[in-house]
Amino acid sequence: MALFDFARAELETYQPTRDEQPDYDAFWAATLASVREHDLGATFTPYDAGLTEIETFDVSFAGWNGEPVKGWLLLPAHRAGTLGCVVQYHGYNGGRGLVHQYLMYAAAGYAHLLMDTRGQGGGDTGDAHADASGPHVAGYMTDGILDKDVYYYRRLMSDAVRAVETARAHPDVDPDRIVVAGGSQGGGLTLAAAGLVDGLAGSMPDVPFLCHYRRATEIVDTAPYSEIQAYCRTRPEDIERVFTTLSYFDGVNFAAHAGAPTLYSVGLMDMVCPPSTVYAAYNHHASTDKAIEVYPYNGHEGGAARHEVAKLAFVRRVLG
Repeated sequence: MALFDFARAELETYQPTRDEQPDYDAFWAATLASVREHDLGATFTPYDAGLTEIETFDVSFAGWNGEPVKGWLLLPAHRAGTLGCVVQYHGYNGGRGLVHQYLMYAAAGYAHLLMDTRGQGGGDTGDAHADASGPHVAGYMTDGILDKDVYYYRRLMSDAVRAVETARAHPDVDPDRIVVAGGSQGGGLTLAAAGLVDGLAGSMPDVPFLCHYRRATEIVDTAPYSEIQAYCRTRPEDIERVFTTLSYFDGVNFAAHAGAPTLYSVGLMDMVCPPSTVYAAYNHHASTDKAIEVYPYNGHEGGAARHEVAKLAFVRRVLG
């Protein structure tokens, strides 16, 4: 692993032309209106995780098409008044995991909602339900990729918005004090939520995936972007149609619509989510209150545990 992308000075000014389709706003407005035709149906069932200082709830809510999505809600056992909340999304093939894996934010005095990832969870312990729209290359990157209306990430990004609405529905959560967060695929979902949900207090996309797709597929051959490469290799006649679909789900475009304070992270030796794709989103991010933590010798782990310190400081600043 070594430096392979633009030099850091170039990255800091890299702002490629965005490929936002003329009906982008109308597409997402119609998508979320369709989702909201279904009652959110958020439920919070007490769950015994064997912890004495954190209260845990098994969460369920209606995501895309009213389909059930699972999650955890962790609250400090000793609390007064409503709490700021971190809504977290997971990396590719990850699920909500086990409660004891996610204690940091509740231990710091915040509510913490973890959304499971529909159809995924094979890389972690989760309860993600099955989700499919037809034949596709192994994985989820090409599931429905020729049509924005059936593309997998339309469903998953709709779930991400509903997860924020679910957090806001809990009586112990302050609906005006929500931060969205996640790494890799979770970082891409964070950007989607940041660009689609009004009134967020902040966002924390770590080494975000799902950004600047065409460049990513041209400079790295690692999974999951390799799934798109495989599709385009076997169906070259569909290449432009593929990238038109992906433009509706590009973190660069979501970032341009995101106004809340934000904290990014990037590893300059990241061969999974190349640094130029992260900077493309960061440099287009609409917020005037934005920062990026740079880890020069790190790969896709970004700053790992060290970056958690920066994230706690950010959450403390925007949530109090």
